[in-house]
Amino acid sequence: MGWKDAIEYLRSGAKRRGVESDAPQSEDRGLPLEARIGSVVDLQASPLLRANANGSLVALPEAEDSRILAISQFKLSMAGRLYRYYLAKGDEDEREKFLQLYVDEHGEVKEILYCTQLVRFIPTSVEDQDAFTGADGCGLGDLQFSLWRSQLEESGADSAVLATAFGEQEALDFERDVGDPNAGFVPPFTGTETRIDEASGMQGLKQELYFMPYARQLGDGSKEYLLITTEIVQSVNGDARKRGIHVDFVVGIPVEQERLVIQ
Repeated sequence: MGWKDAIEYLRSGAKRRGVESDAPQSEDRGLPLEARIGSVVDLQASPLLRANANGSLVALPEAEDSRILAISQFKLSMAGRLYRYYLAKGDEDEREKFLQLYVDEHGEVKEILYCTQLVRFIPTSVEDQDAFTGADGCGLGDLQFSLWRSQLEESGADSAVLATAFGEQEALDFERDVGDPNAGFVPPFTGTETRIDEASGMQGLKQELYFMPYARQLGDGSKEYLLITTEIVQSVNGDARKRGIHVDFVVGIPVEQERLVIQ
């Protein structure tokens, strides 16, 4: 059973057939950096501390953010694949924290980001949904995106972090990190995310995605990413009745592979 079948298994797998002896296979094997659900993550904090001191919005990891709780794979309209190793799933009141890995078409890890969620926005109007899917050739996919201080204050972001990042500014300007820099709009990547919350793939979710990375320079010239992802939930634990749409704004800091150990 492959990743694409991990959630569908819940509908037609052993429990529904009433076959208790037909144990599901482990779905968290053969992943980049040999990660598995439950793996312990040892991440050197120096890149994050440096970014934080230079105006990044990234939230530093807590002591409990050291174990992989869930793993997801993105299948997007792009070469290679994205994986997310969740240290906090963000399913309830907590905010997501995860390692995002970009693996090229040859299976080599080319980029690792440590990411923390800034805010989750629920687009209730058709206009908002069109903007965050790029449906009308504008919105998600525009060359620039401004993140406003007031938005983050309302979401309960740390005031000290905001003061360092914004200073006297009311907005931070990010620029699209892919596509022709002379193009005013590039359609967002589209695809699906399948997340498994335990090794057998019996628990998790599947969602349709619209995804675009933006970036800005920090005070020391390093890069901070703003990952904007519109997520349309298709099923939770195999239940297709649990649907919804939201937009996640996530900040990411590049991490060198030698600074990360997963065991």
